[in-house]
Amino acid sequence: MAAASLVMTDDSTVSRLDRGLLEVEKIFALISGLAVFALMILAVISVGGRNALNQPIPGYVDWIEQAMPLIAFMGISYTQREGGHIRMDLLVGNLKGRALWLAELATTLLILILMMLLVWGTFAHFLRSFDMSQPLWSRDSSMDIGLPIWPAKLIVPVAFGVICLRLMLQVFVYARAVVQGTERPVGVPLIADAATQAALEAATVTGDDDDDKGR
Repeated sequence: MAAASLVMTDDSTVSRLDRGLLEVEKIFALISGLAVFALMILAVISVGGRNALNQPIPGYVDWIEQAMPLIAFMGISYTQREGGHIRMDLLVGNLKGRALWLAELATTLLILILMMLLVWGTFAHFLRSFDMSQPLWSRDSSMDIGLPIWPAKLIVPVAFGVICLRLMLQVFVYARAVVQGTERPVGVPLIADAATQAALEAATVTGDDDDDKGR
């Protein structure tokens, strides 16, 4: 059994599903990072064009608005898998065994319900913008250069859909851990003390990926 970023892996079906979903999450996180990088390049070109030629990039703000969903939402499922979201674990961190997994199950299930509602709401918001009978299939557009808005709106329910899959998997793992009393279940982030977290962060900086070594 190998561990990376506090997520245990083995040869079970659950672990294979976890790693398969992780590949999708990594792609989404990469797209999010590339969007940040592209905006940095765009800002340099726009500022340079304004200063040198008095001609910034047309629709610069419109492009920023289009990229915001990529930056804000595409990496949330990967962060959930790695246990990277900010959370208060003063109480949960002191729990052990079934009590810990029951607490994790309850909070993860609540998050799953919320995210499923958000998928429904954001997809309905996308549908209000999308119309194949309209130019560029869009009922609305950006204010400056008229970019269609629906692609940016579609990104949100897609990203939320991926995290719903992650949460479903985690709910199953936590529920099974409650029933079986598993000490270190696979496919979910385990709570670590400050020293362990610091060691993992140092390993990330140095490029030491235990997960790849253990597969």
